[in-house]
Amino acid sequence: MSDLAAFRDRGSKHLRELAEQHLQHDLNQSDRDTLKSAAGKVSSYASIGSLLGVGLGVYCAFRLRSMRLAYFNAFRAMERPVEVRFADGRTRVSIPSTITPSTYASTTSSATLSGTTGSSNSTARTTELSQITGGTRTSNATATGTTSTARPTNTQPCNNFAEFCSRKYSNITEVCAHNSPFARQRNVQSNQQYGVTQQLNDGIRILQGQAHYVNDTLYYCHTSCDLINTGTVESYLAEVVAWLQKNPFEVLTIIFGNFDYQKQGTDGKPLVTSQNFVDPIEKSGLKQYIYQPPATAMGLDDWPTLGELILGGKRVITFIDYNFDTDAVPWMLWEFYNVWETPFSPTDATFPCTIGRPDGIADDQARNMLYMANHNLNVAASIAGIDLLIPNTAALQLTNGVEGNGSLGQMSNTCAQQWGRPPNFLLVDYYNYGVPNGTVFEVAARANNVTYDRKCCGTASQGTISVKPTTTWFALAIAVGAAIVI
Repeated sequence: MSDLAAFRDRGSKHLRELAEQHLQHDLNQSDRDTLKSAAGKVSSYASIGSLLGVGLGVYCAFRLRSMRLAYFNAFRAMERPVEVRFADGRTRVSIPSTITPSTYASTTSSATLSGTTGSSNSTARTTELSQITGGTRTSNATATGTTSTARPTNTQPCNNFAEFCSRKYSNITEVCAHNSPFARQRNVQSNQQYGVTQQLNDGIRILQGQAHYVNDTLYYCHTSCDLINTGTVESYLAEVVAWLQKNPFEVLTIIFGNFDYQKQGTDGKPLVTSQNFVDPIEKSGLKQYIYQPPATAMGLDDWPTLGELILGGKRVITFIDYNFDTDAVPWMLWEFYNVWETPFSPTDATFPCTIGRPDGIADDQARNMLYMANHNLNVAASIAGIDLLIPNTAALQLTNGVEGNGSLGQMSNTCAQQWGRPPNFLLVDYYNYGVPNGTVFEVAARANNVTYDRKCCGTASQGTISVKPTTTWFALAIAVGAAIVI
C-alpha cells in the first residue's frame, strides 16, 4: 500500500486515503496482490537503476579526469614553450618546463676534445633570465658566482643530448643518411634499410638525397628513375615535416642533390636550380621551419647554437649541391660555400680525409667551413647497361664500426687529428648496421665527447611516443561533460 502511495502526491492526505479505500474495497485480493507485486518490482528496479547510474557516473568521471590528465601531460611534454623575456628586453619563445633554475649566477665552461681534436672555452651570458642557448662543445665545467641571480640548468635534450643545446651548429658531429629516400627491400640501388621517419627516430639528423626532374616534378631517384624511384620530393618532405611537428627540440639538415644540374633550357640557362625545389618545400609545409642564415657563406663562428635555432622556430638547414640561386632562394645555401667533403663515392677502404670537393679551396679556408666525411664504401657494378656504384654491404659491419682499419671511428679520429676537429657530418650507408647495431652513433658521440646510451635501431624513439586517446574515449568525454553541464 505504501508503495502505491509513493506514486501519489505525498502532500495530499486525502488522496492517500482514497487510494487506500480503493485498494481495500474496489479490488479483490488477487488484484491487490498483483498490484503490490508490481509495485515491489518497480521499486527494486528503480533501486538497481539508481545504483547503476551512480556507478556509471563515478566511472565516467574517473575516466574523464584520467584522460584530461593524460592530455595535459602529453601537451605539456610536446607543446612548444611559451614566451621568455630576457633582461635586455628581448623576448623569445620560452623554454620547456624541464629547464629548472640553477643556483649559480654565472657558469664558466671549458672543454678539451678527445685526442688532438682541439679545445674550446666559453663563458655563459649572465644577462639571460632563462636559456638553452650559448656555449660550446663541453666535457668539463666548473661553476663560480653567487646565488643572487638564479640561472637555469637545461635538462631538455636538443638532438638527443642536453649538451648540444648550448653548442653552435658548427660544433656538433651528426650522422648523415646517404641517399636517405632510397630504402627499398631487395634493391641493390638502396642505401638505407629504414624509411625516413625511422631514420629520424633512431638519431639521424642529416638527410641527403638525389633528386631528378621528370615532367616538371622532382622525384627521388638513384642514377635513373627506371632503376629506383621512391616518389616525389614533396611526399618525402611531408613525412619529415610530420616528424618535426612531433619533435619540437630537434634540428635537421637536408642536403638536396641536384642530379640534373647540367641540363640547360633553350636559353642556355640551367634547367634545374634551387628555385625548382621551392614548390615541393612549400607544399610539404617545410618552409616554415627553414633557417635563413645572415650570409650565403657562413664561417664556423657565424652559426647559431641549436638552442637558438629551436627557440627561433627555425630548425631546418637546407643546402643544395649544384645550381644554387641565393638571390631567389636565400634560405637554400650552396653546399660548397659552406661545406667541403672528403672524396665522394669512395671505393678506397682507407678513406683519406682530404678535400674531395669543391676544387680549389685552401686549407686555411677549409678550416673555417663545415665538413663532411664521406664514409660509404662502394663497389662498381653494371645494371641494365648502366655503370654505377652500389654499397659494399659485405663490409658494412667494419665500415660502420667504431674501431678497425677502414672503420668510421678510425676515419673520424684521423680527420680530427688532421683538421683539429672532427667532421660535422658523417655520411654512411645502412646506418643501422654495425657490431652492435648503431655503432655510427657511438662514433658521433665520441667525436662530440658525450655518452651514447640510446638503443638502435628500428624501434620508435621515446621522444616520439605520445598519449593518443581513442576516438571512442574522446566522444565519451564530450558526452559525460555535456551531461554534467546539463
